[in-house]
Amino acid sequence: MRYVLAVALLAGLGLGTTAAQDERKKGEAVVVPAKLDRKTPVLYEKEIEPILVNKCAFCHSGNIKEGKFDLSSYEAMMKGGKRGAAVIPGKSDESLLVKLSAKVVRPYMPPRTEEPLTPTELALIKLWIDQGAKAPTGARVVSKITLKAPPAIVTPVLGVAISPDKSSVAASRGNQIHVYNATGAFVRSLVDPAVQNADGKPLGSAHLSLVESLAFSPDGKYLASGSYQEVALWDARTGELRRKIPGFAERVVALCFSPDSKLLAIGGGAPTQEGELKILEVESGKVVVDIKNNVHSDTVFAVHFSPDGKMLASCGADKFVKTFEVPSGKFLKSFEGHTHHVLGVGFSGDGKLLASAGADNVVKIWDIDKGEQVRTINASSKQINALTFVGKTQNFATAAGDEQVRLWNTNGGNLRNFPASGDYLFCVSASPDGSLLAAGGQEGVVRLYNGNTGALIKTLLPPSAEPAKK
Repeated sequence: MRYVLAVALLAGLGLGTTAAQDERKKGEAVVVPAKLDRKTPVLYEKEIEPILVNKCAFCHSGNIKEGKFDLSSYEAMMKGGKRGAAVIPGKSDESLLVKLSAKVVRPYMPPRTEEPLTPTELALIKLWIDQGAKAPTGARVVSKITLKAPPAIVTPVLGVAISPDKSSVAASRGNQIHVYNATGAFVRSLVDPAVQNADGKPLGSAHLSLVESLAFSPDGKYLASGSYQEVALWDARTGELRRKIPGFAERVVALCFSPDSKLLAIGGGAPTQEGELKILEVESGKVVVDIKNNVHSDTVFAVHFSPDGKMLASCGADKFVKTFEVPSGKFLKSFEGHTHHVLGVGFSGDGKLLASAGADNVVKIWDIDKGEQVRTINASSKQINALTFVGKTQNFATAAGDEQVRLWNTNGGNLRNFPASGDYLFCVSASPDGSLLAAGGQEGVVRLYNGNTGALIKTLLPPSAEPAKK
């Protein structure tokens, strides 16, 4: 009976019985929407958004947006992805969101490794679309999230960091952290034995959820990692877990140690809600500053201490760059000019300039004292996802969605372009002397470059993909 219903659904979506038979052969169950006897409106913020958060957020929000489809907000979802509109108001059977979720059109959503939408959930989405796919009518309802490990197919490198002495390169993939040496040889995976799956078995991972940020302390003692609602501090030399600090609002997507390694700045927050910006005392693991006054009105995507440690810069989805006094957390200045999310920020080596970059494809240079823009650099054809200064110099590197790592100076000069990666890039790191650069992206690999010549030293693969030693 279920097979007959599935064939009927496929026919209603414009697909024939051959497609249904193919799905049956592949063992992929079509999701048949339940029958809803309902005349009242389906509310996006109360009934639709919780489904998307729990079933789709891993692959379609934050730094990961498979198919360039963002489900972090109603507005982003209605823009669609690289395949066009996902929701056609009033026409659920023609909406790609329904077809993918019903598993009648590839790529299936969620993927095979994840729990599919239930018939009732799919029916609610269909009814909401048929009722006009109306926008939220009230405040966002924060639903309880059941935290679980990310799908096995989600392995992009969201964080990369080079140790101050260039002896280690750390990369995050999914909920894993892998460490390599300066030649690109795999050294170890960082594991928290307390991380378990739903049945109580150890996962052998660093965090339960995605690892979205990494940073080495300038003194070389610690590696910090950020994940959902928590930060971990690891012994950079041994890989031993020193401490986990819970209690953050949402994803921790930005980390930066102070120049003296005593403080750790933490940025993040839920999309469309007030951003989170805190400063942690490394020795005690306690949050000593929780910045609330003039904080960003949306997710904080990057943080960076000034060379003297007396200021903290941040940037976010609200299109602003901001500076705060350290250690008081007092708001100092806002820098306005970007036309889209600002995803990277950093202080120049002399502490007089700020550089910021983002989804408007440009880098902006700012005079900190005057609070004015010095210049705009058209730095990429696609969004710039990361920016990092090279030690205490005027040079900085960017990584972008156009698959390119570039080296710039604050005068606007393009000093070097590194070999095109063929990969949508999320992150970049540079050694203090600029001799090593590392970048990671959607493919799940890290490319290690000679910063002086631009040559590719090695492509760092996940441990499971490394060729067997003879």
